[in-house]
Amino acid sequence: MFKKIIFIAILLFAAGIFGYNFKTDPYAKEVVRTGFLNHYKVYALPVPDSLSLVDEPVPVRQKDVKERIDRELLVNTYWQSNALLLIKRQNKYFPVIEPILKREGVPDDFKYLAVAESGLQNITSPAGAKGFWQLMKKTAIELGLEVNDEVDERYNLEKSTVAACQYLKKAKQKYGSWTLAAAAYNAGMQKISKELARQKTDNYYDLLLNTETARYVPRIIALKYILSHPKDFGFVYSQDDLYTPYQYNIVKVDSSITDLADFARKMNMSYKELKLLNPWLRQGKLTNKAGKTYAIKIKPVRKN
Repeated sequence: MFKKIIFIAILLFAAGIFGYNFKTDPYAKEVVRTGFLNHYKVYALPVPDSLSLVDEPVPVRQKDVKERIDRELLVNTYWQSNALLLIKRQNKYFPVIEPILKREGVPDDFKYLAVAESGLQNITSPAGAKGFWQLMKKTAIELGLEVNDEVDERYNLEKSTVAACQYLKKAKQKYGSWTLAAAAYNAGMQKISKELARQKTDNYYDLLLNTETARYVPRIIALKYILSHPKDFGFVYSQDDLYTPYQYNIVKVDSSITDLADFARKMNMSYKELKLLNPWLRQGKLTNKAGKTYAIKIKPVRKN
């Protein structure tokens, strides 16, 4: 078998360097076929008998619910590169999100909602939702965030987390269920209320919903399970492989900044560093006509 492995490695090297086509070599085809089929395995994943979102149990005995959970476990486990990135990013961003959730009275499980929404990245959806928590502009403004050409606080992790908490608490108060609050975060409270009334139920798992919302809560639950037990799913890494939170100081600014690149130089940092720490600053300047006070993160001063 060792010789076969060496032979396959040589074939692949030759294919890359000399354009060798192992498909035309009968012996090579047989080695690859038997070696691959005998040693490569893709395993089904057991769906746990007991799962929950917050303290609300997931009815995994319901056939459709179990299949939906199974789908999300498989998709998020076997997309290994993405799962590893999530494992690395959670080490960087959960220490920021977790204390805010606790302070705001929102269960810790909702950090996985941010994972489901954005993969812990400041992204923009096709519909125009932005940031880790994927807030639409109208919703963000209603929740107290500043959104304009120069400042978009949907990209401010701390402030957008507070805004997301406000929405989730409002939905929980309305429905009496954190699971329905999570569903409403995806579909909107108007849509969830309409479907609850039309289908005469008060239970998320009894609702027939569009594919996106039907997958949404199971995805959060699956991500919670995988990211809480990554090594049980075969992910191998060390602490050094994980991303770490940014270190920074805060400077308060209540006037205009005509050139953020110049401002960065004065703070002994690059423009790139300034923007990485403050992605909510969307332009190269901060006009600040209203004279607001902004907390801008800057690179820490090194102590000798």
